[in-house]
Amino acid sequence: MKNLALLSAIALTTISGLVFGTMQTASALTWNWNYSGTDIEAIGTFTTDNTPDDLGFYQILGITGTRNGETITGLQPVGTPIPGNEPFNVDNLISLNTQQLTGDGFGYSTSGGNYSSPFFASFLPTPSYLEVFSVPPLTPGFENLGTEDSELPISFSASIITVPEPTSILSLFALVATIGVPSVLKRNKQSKLTDNKLEKVS
Repeated sequence: MKNLALLSAIALTTISGLVFGTMQTASALTWNWNYSGTDIEAIGTFTTDNTPDDLGFYQILGITGTRNGETITGLQPVGTPIPGNEPFNVDNLISLNTQQLTGDGFGYSTSGGNYSSPFFASFLPTPSYLEVFSVPPLTPGFENLGTEDSELPISFSASIITVPEPTSILSLFALVATIGVPSVLKRNKQSKLTDNKLEKVS
């Protein structure tokens, strides 16, 4: 009986830990993203929260990837502009809507010391995506674009990567428990019968 109680406690603790681990993993979403334009090729992943706002936008929490072979080194903090594009602050929002970025867009830095900020330009005659790209030496102010800086049209796309549903993991544990518990009970019953026989013999 004690063994059964101990096994039950261990099983409950293990399953609880795995369930909470699954819940923690499910609290963030992973996305694939990419965009391209004339002499521009960028691709990578986002990590976002898992709850969209009222307009369907998720908050970007982290970014990885490359732009024209340069490694992306960091996400521009929300409410700040990429250097060289002041005073246009990024909001780092992404959506599954037809318009996936806002007019503020997201920003990031690269291993070459450069900065990029893709956004949705609703002010264009035909609204579309643009990328502002800043290269050192960085002069504050969007009106001070250097010869290497640019603001060019891009095609942008992002999608959530499919992950296993937490319920399917729970179903697996339920199956293991269903198979395992009767075996434990059967072994305990056989053990008691053996003990009783030994007692009678002695």
